[in-house]
Amino acid sequence: METVKLGRTGPTVGVLGLGCMGMSPGVYGPSDEAEGLATIRAAVDAGVTLIDTGDFYGMGHNEMLIRRALEGTPRSQVVISVKFGALRDPAGIFGGNDGRPQAVKNFLAYTLRRLGTDYIDIYRPARLDPAVPIEDTIGAIADMIRAGYVRHVGLSEVGAETIRRAQAVHPIADLQIEYSLMSRGIETTILPTTRQLGIAITAYGVLSRGILSGRVPPATNKGDIRIVRMPRYQQGNLEQNLKLVEALRQIAREKNATPAQLALAWVRSRGSDIIPVVGARRREQLSECLGALALKLDAADLARIDAAVTPDLTAGTRYDAPQMAHLDSEAGAHHPPT
Repeated sequence: METVKLGRTGPTVGVLGLGCMGMSPGVYGPSDEAEGLATIRAAVDAGVTLIDTGDFYGMGHNEMLIRRALEGTPRSQVVISVKFGALRDPAGIFGGNDGRPQAVKNFLAYTLRRLGTDYIDIYRPARLDPAVPIEDTIGAIADMIRAGYVRHVGLSEVGAETIRRAQAVHPIADLQIEYSLMSRGIETTILPTTRQLGIAITAYGVLSRGILSGRVPPATNKGDIRIVRMPRYQQGNLEQNLKLVEALRQIAREKNATPAQLALAWVRSRGSDIIPVVGARRREQLSECLGALALKLDAADLARIDAAVTPDLTAGTRYDAPQMAHLDSEAGAHHPPT
């Protein structure tokens, strides 16, 4: 697999990353642990080096799953990215974000133990804590870098102003943020800012949580957050969005590809500083995503894909209103960079 450096100061990673959130229960309904383990191992065997998780995915389950999957894999062969700060109660109810320096170090201590490693390659707050200056949160991670427990600082779902403030404290390797044919909000101010500062984008949601694959979960799966909470999956919106995927499917047939592969190839075409992180939960999904790396698309192909699915034609926001309110990236999305 081709590799690329994450920004000016980050590690070198494969051009496709693996996001492991869906491999733990509580997100997309029941999870198949054995298949999750096999998928992580297959990804590493295929040259995927960037493995992304969050300490709150499955309340620690995801980190422990990754630890088991990577047993026997040289630590230097993988780049582990961890998000922290999201608070939950025993019922799984969201309780805000905690970016206090003492909390950063506490979260990290538990993560190191669950992952069975001496260091985390990229450590990032999952969301901005509005009660704590970003400088304090990043400063705490910088302390952990000096102590040898972390290698690089990352950010997640923050806007241009916050990116600049964080970068002033410590070099930022990458910004993890949603980016797809259906979600292009970063193009206005965030992407120009990261490019000016030499910060990479690790893009999640590249298939808009599965919609762009054309395969959707059954409406009866009430344990799947897409069915319960995601606006693009709600009745009326879903039907409109799947019509867009049909237009994508027509182009895909001509290229002997799938809609998902076209959507992924489109994200990759936006620049070498954008690394898609795919949420493949099964080996067959991973294989499909890997197939997109070999897809050859010319400018005309990309223009057709770009026009077939756009945010203007997409029905529903990328998160529901309560979650959108926690996104610093959305709050500053329409302000020009300074």
